[in-house]
Amino acid sequence: MTDSKATQTEKKLTKKDLRRVMWRHYQLLGSFNYERQMSLGYAWAMTPVIKRLYGDNDQEMQKGFQRHLEFFNCSTSTSPLILGISCAMEEQNANSEKFDANSINSVKTALMGPLAGIGDSMFWGTLRVIGVGVGAPLAVKGSILGPILYFLINVIPSELLRWFGFKLAYQGGNKFLAEASENGTLQKLTEAAKILGLVVVGAMIASMVIIKVPLVMKLGGTKVGLQQTLDSLMPDLLPLLLTFGCYGLLQKKVNGTVILIGLIILGIVAVALGLL
Repeated sequence: MTDSKATQTEKKLTKKDLRRVMWRHYQLLGSFNYERQMSLGYAWAMTPVIKRLYGDNDQEMQKGFQRHLEFFNCSTSTSPLILGISCAMEEQNANSEKFDANSINSVKTALMGPLAGIGDSMFWGTLRVIGVGVGAPLAVKGSILGPILYFLINVIPSELLRWFGFKLAYQGGNKFLAEASENGTLQKLTEAAKILGLVVVGAMIASMVIIKVPLVMKLGGTKVGLQQTLDSLMPDLLPLLLTFGCYGLLQKKVNGTVILIGLIILGIVAVALGLL
């Protein structure tokens, strides 16, 4: 069967489109929320791409915006690398019906954590601290070298990574995706990314969702802690059930803020009653 998208004129992003994405990425934190965090900023940055590639198809354009309104959170210094790959993948998706659009968000999810760790530790935790440590004493004394040194130590490396990282990610992503789509590698990587994401979520449930039940039962004159009994059946069973419950509510389109408020109220009531 002929790929109908391939028979049309190939859709290509212009340098102007890519520059607009880069300038817009500085507003990633312009509309931060606790449910999807930087998603609005990411969708705003990708708007020139979505309009260029799907401007003649309202349905596809809507799907494109919905893709980039999903949860996103990463260090702002390394986010352009993900944006560059997203641009390349959207371009591939616009030109091939065989391309799996779900892989765009799968790759975003797989890259968020590692790049966030690199960006936060390198810039927020290292270069920024060094820059302030070197520049602040000079600035306090009225020396112009203070802000200049801070700029050179922290801001310049960040800007170089943003712009060159975006360019390399877009160019490399395009070449890699073209080959990967033909030999089936992309589908395998997408599946691996999904599995990795689920493993990370599972680890986060066990380490970050904490529920302890203080109730004690008497069985044949012996006191048995309910928490101990639950742990013997399956460690961290209650955090897992709570997470599945929240996920089920999200699947039913319950607002994340409503769920968060409900959890706060449930926690307060349960502690007051001695259940937690």
